[in-house]
Amino acid sequence: MTTLMPPGTTDRTEPADPGPVHGGAPEPERVPPVAAPPPPSVPGDPPGDGEGGGRGGVPPSGQATPRPGQRKRTRVPSAAAYVPAVALQILAIVALGFIVHVVLLSQIQHDRDQQTAYADFRADLANAVAPVGQLAPPELPEVGPPGEETQEEAPDRLMALGTPVALLEIPALGVSEVVFEGTTSDVMRSGPGHRRDTVLPGQQGTSVVMGRRTTYGGPFSRINTLSAGDQITAVTGQGEHVYRVIGVRREGDPLPQPAAEGEGRLTLVTSDGRPLLPSGVLRVDAELVSDAHPAPPRSLTTPSLPLSEQTMATDEDAWYPLVLLGQGLLLAVAGTVWARNRLGHWQAWVVGIPVIAAFGLTTADQVARLLPNLL
Repeated sequence: MTTLMPPGTTDRTEPADPGPVHGGAPEPERVPPVAAPPPPSVPGDPPGDGEGGGRGGVPPSGQATPRPGQRKRTRVPSAAAYVPAVALQILAIVALGFIVHVVLLSQIQHDRDQQTAYADFRADLANAVAPVGQLAPPELPEVGPPGEETQEEAPDRLMALGTPVALLEIPALGVSEVVFEGTTSDVMRSGPGHRRDTVLPGQQGTSVVMGRRTTYGGPFSRINTLSAGDQITAVTGQGEHVYRVIGVRREGDPLPQPAAEGEGRLTLVTSDGRPLLPSGVLRVDAELVSDAHPAPPRSLTTPSLPLSEQTMATDEDAWYPLVLLGQGLLLAVAGTVWARNRLGHWQAWVVGIPVIAAFGLTTADQVARLLPNLL
């Protein structure tokens, strides 16, 4: 039967399934399409991110979709980002080297200087040319050929700083130190120093010997433990002299009675308080119990003594070499940083560490000259 449709409409009824055709092959079953799986994500990507860094495999706006299997690029920091970190590491190593030098290596330097000075002073005693006053031994005039005038004798001159003048021994402390002329911070790196405006040990008057407490061997580190009656021996060009300790005094304590005419006295001076944190000056007074020798005239008096040789003074002459060494150290640090970025980590350290260590230790030795001479 035929159904009439209104004009302008179409027949939307689906045709009836004709069913299997008799005598023919059955029609295969239709399988719905399946979406392809997304490409594998790059290790390290956040979970849920697909290719290109977007959600569900969609790349962010303005970013090209990488090829399948292509690894995502990682931004490498520029070389300038390493410079401050490496420079701070090197400066920290230099600061640690300074502490090691002051506490450990300065002891080795002191021991070496003492061995050399002991051999020199022993030779001077054997040759009877050891100093007995402020002035250096006069130089012999040069004798020329016959008929020529003989050169005049050189004028008097003060003994050079750092000249060995005495051998000081304190049996109660096991101390045996060569004493040098002068009390600058530079001189006292080698051992105790004799204050030049005072007489030498064993002579009439008061002799002052200053020594460090902590750094460069700390020869006077335990003189605060001396008791009245302890013995101190000093050997000079005039022989052996024996002192007996009167007492230990600190700043604010009453002064001992001045030595009588023709008597001798010895004062040992060092810093007081904690190591490297001085709170004042400590002194040990001792009286001469052996014969006192007359002192020769002195050319350098207390008003003429330089400030660098006063108690707890620093050596201002260390600034000039310190500036030059500091510049060399900075250049070595900059060169090591540059080599690290250009050549590699291990190559830079192998070449740079010895250079930085040499500059650092030499600089630390100069910085130590700026520390007070009794530390």
